[in-house]
Amino acid sequence: MIPEMFQAKGTFWRGNIHTHSDRSDGVLTPEEVCRRYQAEGYDFLALTDHFVGLFNYPITDTTPYRNDQFTTILGAELHSGAMQNGELWHILAVGLPPEFETSNSPHFLPIENQETAEEIAKRARDAGAFVAIAHPQWSGMTLKDARSIGSAHAVEIYNHGCAVACDRPDGTAILDLLLTEGRQLTAIATDDAHFTEPDHFGGWVMVKAQKNEPEALLQALKNSHFYSSEGPEIHHIELYKNQISIRSSAVSTVIVQAKGSATAAVHGASMTQTKVKLGRASQSEWIRVTLKDAAGRRAWSNPIWRK
Repeated sequence: MIPEMFQAKGTFWRGNIHTHSDRSDGVLTPEEVCRRYQAEGYDFLALTDHFVGLFNYPITDTTPYRNDQFTTILGAELHSGAMQNGELWHILAVGLPPEFETSNSPHFLPIENQETAEEIAKRARDAGAFVAIAHPQWSGMTLKDARSIGSAHAVEIYNHGCAVACDRPDGTAILDLLLTEGRQLTAIATDDAHFTEPDHFGGWVMVKAQKNEPEALLQALKNSHFYSSEGPEIHHIELYKNQISIRSSAVSTVIVQAKGSATAAVHGASMTQTKVKLGRASQSEWIRVTLKDAAGRRAWSNPIWRK
């Protein structure tokens, strides 16, 4: 079985879908943020400023900074309701319309008479957005919290800003538990850059679409036609009954994760065509693949469902 992404027509476009400007708590103007991402070789960017009253509920207009080589998708980081630890929810919404109705979120503290996180996530999804559960480890999120967001398309598997600032970048545990419960979610790597520290150009998505245009990229995200990376490239995956084959840029480790404790791995040097025997992972309804290069940088496939 070949995952649909590797059969679909198109080109892989590199993009970051979680970052901030001085329209909220970042330090650079939207124009300068876009300029820097294009200068660093990115094909697209979603600026996702904090959608709270403190910043006048911005859905930052980045359309003036699009050009023949670089595009943008409108979006925001939504906030409403309290998690189990009493802190405010962070929900990433990429592809929001500019007229998206404001929430009752005056600041970064939960208050009475707010929408729940699921209610605002559903509003965003119904408005056409790609919705993701942001930085589970940084947030101190519980599995019960994560279960409540039924409208999510994805979980942030890696957040570079959280890696730099507090060494809490991870979403793998929450993602794998939700997958085991049957939730067909995808995994995104992002920067969450504010440019107040070296929190940028560290995690991205590689989206396969026929055109580097907002609508095509957004639909590809919703269709799971992407993988995430800190550096390595995934060129092809093919799944057999008891084995998986991966073509990639040069890596030193290929790991297959599956339900529970089931994993399998191959280690080597400069591996570009790797076959991994699945062992117990062949009994899992889903698997996903992590690649590591010699510098320790990773790439993550989206979960592959065997049925």
